Amino acid sequence: MKFNVVIEPAEEGGFIVTVPALEGCFTQGETIEEALENAREAIACYLEGLEKLNEIKLKPGVTVREIEVTV
Repeated sequence: MKFNVVIEPAEEGGFIVTVPALEGCFTQGETIEEALENAREAIACYLEGLEKLNEIKLKPGVTVREIEVTV
């Protein structure tokens, strides 16, 4: 699964990353590489949270697996 992310310089240094497709999903990092790695983790946690809140409705026979997000 792929997501577009927006990377912006932070006023205090480092970078802020937001994920427009996932409302409220954002993170930061000292470098762009660190910010992108943190974004992968933030996306995975966001989706896991949705599943735990039962907001992702699963059909019988559907399997949920962890995947790597390539940005």
